[in-house]
Amino acid sequence: MEKDPHPENGEDNDNVSSKSGDEQPAGSEENEVVEGTTSDPDLSLTQILDEVDRFLEALINAEDKSNPPSEVPKSVELLSEMVECMINNYVNASKASEAKFGRDPEYDTSLMEALNRISKLSIEFGEFPSSSALSSSLNRTSIVLQQAMSFLEEVFRHLLEETKSIVVEQKSQQKTWKQASFNYSHQESDRCIHPPELESNKEDEFPGFSQETIYHMKKIATAMVLAGYENECCMVYSILRQTAFKGTLNKLGYEYISIDEIQRMQWESLEGEIALWINVVKQCYTNFFSKEKNLCDTIFSDYPLISQSLFTNLAHTVVIQLLNFAEAVVLTKRSAEKLFKILDIYETLRDLIPAIDELCHGDRAQGLKSEASETMTWLGEAAVSIFCDLENSIKSDNHGRTPVPSGAVHPLTRYVMNYLKYACEYKDTLKQVFQQHLMIDIPKNEQQIDVDDHDGDVSDDGSPKTTPFSRQLMTIMELLDANLDMKSKLYRDPALQNIFLMNNGRYILQKIKGSAEIHELMGDRWRRRRSSELRHYHKSYQRETWSKVLQCLSHEGLQTTSGSSHGKVSKLVLKERFKNFNAMFDEIQKTQSTWVVSDEQLQSELRVSISAVMIPAYRSFLGRFKQFLDPGRQTEKYIKYQPEDIETLIEELFDGNPTSMSRRRT
Repeated sequence: MEKDPHPENGEDNDNVSSKSGDEQPAGSEENEVVEGTTSDPDLSLTQILDEVDRFLEALINAEDKSNPPSEVPKSVELLSEMVECMINNYVNASKASEAKFGRDPEYDTSLMEALNRISKLSIEFGEFPSSSALSSSLNRTSIVLQQAMSFLEEVFRHLLEETKSIVVEQKSQQKTWKQASFNYSHQESDRCIHPPELESNKEDEFPGFSQETIYHMKKIATAMVLAGYENECCMVYSILRQTAFKGTLNKLGYEYISIDEIQRMQWESLEGEIALWINVVKQCYTNFFSKEKNLCDTIFSDYPLISQSLFTNLAHTVVIQLLNFAEAVVLTKRSAEKLFKILDIYETLRDLIPAIDELCHGDRAQGLKSEASETMTWLGEAAVSIFCDLENSIKSDNHGRTPVPSGAVHPLTRYVMNYLKYACEYKDTLKQVFQQHLMIDIPKNEQQIDVDDHDGDVSDDGSPKTTPFSRQLMTIMELLDANLDMKSKLYRDPALQNIFLMNNGRYILQKIKGSAEIHELMGDRWRRRRSSELRHYHKSYQRETWSKVLQCLSHEGLQTTSGSSHGKVSKLVLKERFKNFNAMFDEIQKTQSTWVVSDEQLQSELRVSISAVMIPAYRSFLGRFKQFLDPGRQTEKYIKYQPEDIETLIEELFDGNPTSMSRRRT
């Protein structure tokens, strides 16, 4: 007699065979045995399986399902007893820390083959009406099957718990086994006792499981589904994989935070949580989800619908929790500094949705995409609201009636332009959320017109086409201009008003030049208009400051025509001219050396333009009329500066230095 395939359990198999030989078939001796079976009880496992297969074939091919077989072959009872014995061997070996499931492929395969027949018998018995023979066998096989499934469920649980979480940023190449459905038909599977051929495939990495473990889990899952224990199998798998996935996220530092906790959190702390959340989401859709799906697809490769459902449910659980965080952030009190993190969250979810679309299927997947899209809509509305609130910040910026000292760049200008610079780094996203916000707010019959009018980036004349976002940007710039113009009126000196407007205008222009994103949105036409305004402020400054000084250096009015054809120079008028020039220049130098022009190029342009007007005029005036003053004390009294001194002092203007006069040359 052939021994049990497991060498350590041969004695148990002999005991099963001899014990079975002493018992009689369930029916009376007169009952007819189904054709093709034998009543010999002294059989090996292979012979038992062969006889059970023939009996199953007879049951399946029976034309009249209302007439149950009169007798069940003894091999069915032998098979049930053998399965019980094998399970006990596994359990006892496990208690003794000896061989467990997966250590002996031949023994494992024998169990799976036997369970395959038991489950088929249980199914086929249920197709016939109750009879004394079938009822006894059905009860017997059902009890054995339930015991076996309970055992396999525990083994499945244990294998799943071997690695509880995905290996974060796992880079090592692993081998994955070629997907070959484990067929339990007797003709093929008796020889399929080793894991299929392994191949190196970096893309098919499993989340922390060895190929051998994957192979065993696949066998168990297939056996349980075939036996009608799909729900039990899926429940164990779902619970443990969700727990493992949570453990993986915990390893990244991510913990669930309630909405109330997020509402109470300081913004600095919440910023850190948002950065962590973004990293977790990106890891999910670039790494974790694909590996989890590969694991699920491999273990349940014979049942793609089950695999699809299990993975989609896991992804749904994870993503919903992640969306809850994003929605809680939206509910926090809105403020300008939150715009950028909200846009980061929006972009992260925008990248997540294609991954959901690719990996998940079915109604739950569609629902998940809808939830993510809805969360994005809320984020977009929050972003639009925060950005538009910049208008109110500009309008409400009334810091008393005190102007910024020295005509420098106003803090509001710096704040707004730096804010816009950073915001426009998200220009594509802001265009998207503003467009979506517009589609929500305007009637449908007007939406197409607006979209068509602003489709594309450039108009026929080369200027950028306007979009809802660019129009809002223009509105903010116009408000800032109006605010600065109002603030310039706080200066009593018209020349300082122009310096203030030049400083702020140049700062705005340089910020836009330095940001390709803002420049693209504002366009060259706007920049040229801005440059023209700066030139206007420059000319106004020169007119307000230096026109009166230049009048002192005018040749007109210095000569008298009385008494000769060639008028004489009036020394009294000449002395008054030099005196007035010195006083005016001293005052300008004293005052405007304290003014600030922080942009070096603008500062240089102003000094050069002043020198280009003043130095030639002063040099000409001095060269022509110096001779009419008496040498000595009179010359020193009225000619206070040489042309070189004027040039030096002009170079000290706009330094913001009140002591520059003390360093002048005399």
